[in-house]
Amino acid sequence: MSEDHQQTILIVDDTPENIDVLRNLLRKSYRVKVALNGPKALKIAASESPPDLILLDIMMPDMDGFEVIKRLKNDPATKNIPVIFVTAKAETVDEEKGFILRAVDYITKPISPPLA
Repeated sequence: MSEDHQQTILIVDDTPENIDVLRNLLRKSYRVKVALNGPKALKIAASESPPDLILLDIMMPDMDGFEVIKRLKNDPATKNIPVIFVTAKAETVDEEKGFILRAVDYITKPISPPLA
């Protein structure tokens, strides 16, 4: 598949090492964009070239992932972009909240690259 036809994944995480792991797993098959915080993620999602999927961390300073997904789902321009939480928050209550906020999946860190 040519790069022009690759789907785009936006990785949102405030830890560059986490971004690197996901980017290295995905970059052969997808165009990858990154954001180190919620406001930047919202800007990229609302751009003229929005991502096809967002991989979103929850624990970030200033604006956590729960607030990011709320804003995405309340914006007509970004409400249909699927969001998968990729987070160290492994409590059932956090996972439930993620699905209530309309995430399509919830993956806990550390991820297992062979399964990703």
